[in-house]
Amino acid sequence: MGICLKELGGMVVGRKPIGRPIKTRYIKAEPDIIQFSPRGRPGRPDEVELSMDEYETLRLADYKLTTHNAAGKIMGISRQTFERILKKARNKVADGIVNGKIIRIEGGQVKVG
Repeated sequence: MGICLKELGGMVVGRKPIGRPIKTRYIKAEPDIIQFSPRGRPGRPDEVELSMDEYETLRLADYKLTTHNAAGKIMGISRQTFERILKKARNKVADGIVNGKIIRIEGGQVKVG
């Protein structure tokens, strides 16, 4: 009977993780505001966590209107990785807005500077 990698989160027990390690991403600065909360919703709403690198991709692509290739170079990652992070970030922000969730910005493997 073999080990099902999908059930173990893509890792084999007792061995190195499968796949490449996550590279450190570079961001210009940490955000001044780290949480957005919906108004007019009773009770404590659910939360969506946006990592610092996801925040930076949104800042560069949607606020600064930087091309994906240039933004990837700024962050020290490939264009494909930048686009993958951006897609994930946009999905999380849309989830927070559509479903009235708190959007919290924190975490991620980043270096400021």
